[in-house]
Amino acid sequence: MKSLRHRAPSKILRLTILGAWALFCVLPILWFLSIGLRPRTEIILPQPIYWPTWTIDAWNMIWSDWPMGYYLRNSIVAVLGSVVIDLLLAIPAAYALARYRFKLREDIGFYILSTRMMAPAVVAIPIFFLFRNLGLLDTVWALMLVYAAMNLSLVTWIIRSYMLDIPPEIEDAARTDGATDLKILVMIIVPMCLPGIITAAVIAVIFGINEFLFTLLIASTKSAYTLSVALANFTGGSDGVIYNAISMVAFLAFMPVLVLLIAIQNHLSRGLTMGAVKG
Repeated sequence: MKSLRHRAPSKILRLTILGAWALFCVLPILWFLSIGLRPRTEIILPQPIYWPTWTIDAWNMIWSDWPMGYYLRNSIVAVLGSVVIDLLLAIPAAYALARYRFKLREDIGFYILSTRMMAPAVVAIPIFFLFRNLGLLDTVWALMLVYAAMNLSLVTWIIRSYMLDIPPEIEDAARTDGATDLKILVMIIVPMCLPGIITAAVIAVIFGINEFLFTLLIASTKSAYTLSVALANFTGGSDGVIYNAISMVAFLAFMPVLVLLIAIQNHLSRGLTMGAVKG
């Protein structure tokens, strides 16, 4: 009984601290949403308004005056398409770097990772001329390929670190039973490092959604704009900075990622701790 009485205050303290921290994390999201639900006249006033007037004018504006649904579709297609390309290429490459023994294997691995550290501005102009010569400028396909190329090295390196944690004896036992390398990769390695694959995919999704430079460079018209570039449409022109529309679009771009992280949080938390010190 005495131990239970001691546990109750400590549990309440932990819940209070966790609740305060959760509120601190959620406040920026609620602040963005509150700005998006205010009329523009109340946002630009010099005096603070403690009891604002709620309205959905910004929501109606981004769907009626701006093709926000088209931008959202472009973002989803470009990002998810790039993640699929990355996984199809990164999983076999990571398996080769993790299991096969060949000359300069470690050097090749570090070279692949070093390409992610390169400043995007260095390759911006060559990429522009490349897609112009290929006739892919102002298309979602070009964005998909650029996002995939940007994140492929990071996705490969992350998945490789998880594959290094898998005991080779499991594969040796499968080879003894007559399994080929491809079958081992598909039937054994991929299921065992699934949390790592999910972690790499989520990181690629976040980087793809946040990409702005290459999207602005390749998407010369609104037909290929994504949400990151669409935000820039509300920061200039004769109307000035449309703060409530910016906040609403930012909230709209953020929520799918938040829902995705909540849905796969168990796999993600496991994936972030596996293979973190290997490779």
